[in-house]
Amino acid sequence: MRLPNLNGVRAFECAARHLNFRLAAEELNLTQGAVAQQVRKLETSLGQKLFVRKPRGLELTEKGAAYFTEIHAGLSCIAQATARLAPPSRSLVLSVPPSFASMWLMPRLADFEARYPDIDLQVIASEQLSDFDTDGVDLVVRQASPPFPPDLRSVLLAPLNLVAVASPTYLQTAPPTVSLEDFRAHRLLESSHRNWLHLLGSDEVAGKAARVSRFNQTALAIAAARAGRGVAIAPEALIEPDITSGELKVVWRDEARSATGFYAVAPINLGRSARDRDHLAEWLCGQFGVGWG
Repeated sequence: MRLPNLNGVRAFECAARHLNFRLAAEELNLTQGAVAQQVRKLETSLGQKLFVRKPRGLELTEKGAAYFTEIHAGLSCIAQATARLAPPSRSLVLSVPPSFASMWLMPRLADFEARYPDIDLQVIASEQLSDFDTDGVDLVVRQASPPFPPDLRSVLLAPLNLVAVASPTYLQTAPPTVSLEDFRAHRLLESSHRNWLHLLGSDEVAGKAARVSRFNQTALAIAAARAGRGVAIAPEALIEPDITSGELKVVWRDEARSATGFYAVAPINLGRSARDRDHLAEWLCGQFGVGWG
């Protein structure tokens, strides 16, 4: 038995489901003309008219409707057999704050990829709240403080531990600092978290003593500090390599202790990719020397 052209069969099945060549073309990633042409060739090879073309769409003929029922069932069987044979897709979505992504995650991501080469990890840089039911996110890292909803598992990766840092070059000519008030004489590098404002109050903005450069991300403020442009504040976990290397010097440290920090958060009951999610969470927590579960 000679089989019809399978491209034409697929084009017909898709057009019959939508009763529209344009929608079928969008699903198949073809032009509308290509789909219509494949269906015409199929009709010619079968010697049967499958559609009635109308100004606002398509209508199946009686024989076209009968053909569609069997073709649709056949293609569904092929899809199911292929899904059983092919390995399942292993993909995860990790959402982290932008500065955490650029300053902490990116330098370490190659290690995760080397350990789990079969997991396709998508990273979303965002500080917005994630809805695990609708956003398709498997795990998030957020700067937050407890409590968290009871249906979420949360692990403290690192306390906030804010530090003010500057480059050795900047400090060579910068005024001395004994107290927080002394920073008013410095160029202050402010991020969207507005840590300098919280520490020094509204006079930090309005006062004439302090010079303030503002950035919408911590990573940009830290880059300016590395370049010798002033003093920035950041969580110590994000800039530990800069401090260890001596590229940045700590000139102030927040000694106050709070529950605020970087937390890894995920649903307790994750219907999708739970095992791979746990691999990612265990790797992430392991980088900070803590356990996931």
